[in-house]
Amino acid sequence: MFIDRVTIHCQAGNGGAGCISFRREKYVPRGGPDGGDGGNGGSIIVRAERNLGSLTNIVGHRQWRARHGDSGHGALKSGASGEDAIILVPPGTLVKDLKSGEVLRDLAQDGDELIVAQGGRGGRGNKRFATSINQAPRTSEPGGPGEVREVLLELKLIADVGVIGMPNAGKSTLLSRLSAARPEIANYPFTTKFPNLGVVRVSDNYEFVMADIPGLIEGAHAGVGLGHEFLKHVQRTRVLVHLVEPAPMDESDPLSNYRQVREELRLYDVALVERPEIVAVSKCELPEAAECAQRLAAELGRPVLQISSATGTGLAELVHAIAAELRPEEE
Repeated sequence: MFIDRVTIHCQAGNGGAGCISFRREKYVPRGGPDGGDGGNGGSIIVRAERNLGSLTNIVGHRQWRARHGDSGHGALKSGASGEDAIILVPPGTLVKDLKSGEVLRDLAQDGDELIVAQGGRGGRGNKRFATSINQAPRTSEPGGPGEVREVLLELKLIADVGVIGMPNAGKSTLLSRLSAARPEIANYPFTTKFPNLGVVRVSDNYEFVMADIPGLIEGAHAGVGLGHEFLKHVQRTRVLVHLVEPAPMDESDPLSNYRQVREELRLYDVALVERPEIVAVSKCELPEAAECAQRLAAELGRPVLQISSATGTGLAELVHAIAAELRPEEE
C-alpha cells in the first residue's frame, strides 16, 4: 500500500518536578539544600529516512507520545530526561501544522529532522533557590508541560524524472523495462493507482530516479480521477517524459490528448509547463506511430522520439536524452 498523507497527534513529555531536599550527614550540621532538578520531557521529532518510500509505516500509529522527565532527587541528583519519540518518514515529506496549515519544514534530504512538539522543561530543585538571605529554601518548581500539536505529513516524491501521459500510455511498462521496478501492468486505464519509483542505471557511475505516476484525465487539477493524487508528486521532478499513445483504445486524437495533459499541468502549477519535457510516442510498433510522431514534431517544432517498451526500440535513445537534460554539462 502507498500512503502519502497522514495526520498525527503529537504529545511531548512533561518535565519532571524539582526536588526539595536537605543534606543530612553525620558531623555536617546545617548541610543546606541539595534538591536536584527534574529532567526534561521527551520531544516528538520527525526525521527523513532514505530507506522509506511512503508513509505506510506510520499509518496505524496516529497517536505519538514522548516520555515524561523524572523528578529530581536529593544529593543534587537530577531526574532523567524523557526519551524522544522519533517518527521516520521518506525524504520529500512536508510537515504542516494541521490547525494553521503552515508548512513547518520540507524534509527534502536524508537525515533532515524537525522537532514538532517540544518536551517540557524540568523544574528546578530547591538548591537553585538558595541565597545569602534564604539559605534553607523550601521551594521548588514543577516541570513544564510538553507541547501538544496536530501535524499533517504529506509526501511529495523526490524523483529526477517524472513519466506523464494519459492512462494506458505505457508509463508503467516503460519503468519496468528501464529499471528493476515491477509496477502492476494491464491493458486498461488506471492500472497504476499510486506512483512507482525505479532507478535507471546509465553507466557505472551515474544513475537517476524515475517515477511512473498515475495518468491524467480532463479535470485532474480539480480532483477528477487520480490526477489530484498525481500532480503533487510531479512538482519535484527535474525532467518530464511525456508518453503519447498513437492509437488510444477510446479512439481519441493523440495530439488532443497531449494538449490536455499539458493544460492540466498548467492549471495545477504553471511552473510545470516550463519544465524540460521529452516527448515520446509509445508503442512505435503500431502503424499509426510514425504519423503521430510527425504530427507532434510539426506542432512542437522539435524532435519527437519513438519508443517501444515491448521490443526495446528507442529506449537507449530515450535514456540518453534524459541524461542530456539532467547533466547537460557532460554532453
